[in-house]
Amino acid sequence: MRPYKITSIVFVVLLILLDIAYLGGIIEWWWLAILLILYVHALVLGAIYIQWDFFIRSYNRGKNSRFIAITFDDGPAEYTGRILDVLTQGNVEAAFFSIGKNAVQNPELVKRWHREGHLIGNHSYYHGFNFDWQSSKKMAAEMEQTNQAIMEIAGVRPKLFRPPYGVTNPNLARAVERTGMYSIGWNVRSFDTKIKDPKKLLSRILNKLQGGDIVLLHDSMAITAEILTEFIVQARQKGYTFVRVDKLLGIEAYA
Repeated sequence: MRPYKITSIVFVVLLILLDIAYLGGIIEWWWLAILLILYVHALVLGAIYIQWDFFIRSYNRGKNSRFIAITFDDGPAEYTGRILDVLTQGNVEAAFFSIGKNAVQNPELVKRWHREGHLIGNHSYYHGFNFDWQSSKKMAAEMEQTNQAIMEIAGVRPKLFRPPYGVTNPNLARAVERTGMYSIGWNVRSFDTKIKDPKKLLSRILNKLQGGDIVLLHDSMAITAEILTEFIVQARQKGYTFVRVDKLLGIEAYA
């Protein structure tokens, strides 16, 4: 049973007990307000921290103590080609979670992903701010639209899905189940979309690095392309081996 369901059951039980106590004049009304605030707080945190597996089982790290996986979100994008060059030079296979509309606009890069041995994942079709507010049916339709686009371009149908912004909720859980996909999270967030100093970015990732890690990066960022070579070199010096995320997790990449 997911933590969301357990939390909801506990909330309902406590709400009933507090209602009885309130009606009996034992407690003040604000005890009910505190319970509601705590419940909403738990739902919000559970939605934004994919590592909690609150609403849905997500794969956030592997078990091998020497393997790590690099993943890139939001492509194909401006720096995808440059990043692919670095990966080729370093003999590293990575995973690219593609936004469907970007794949349609940049089919040659999608083909190159597949040709060079990288995993192609699904990152929704539009990556809109309203994705998490949609019904499960609309979410699933957008996921299928992306899968179909990638299938037409590269000849593979992804089974790995990374939720936009890493946000999850009950509708997403139903959409993932409906499409038969795996939800893929991470446990090392680089913040390459926020950090401006290449040295700080590289240091942040390396300091957090442990065996089994899934590293979140973005091929839409120049700073990511800038530090990637040094990251690969230093990670290997620490004794880590790069593998694709599907191999790290022991799951199928494509349907």
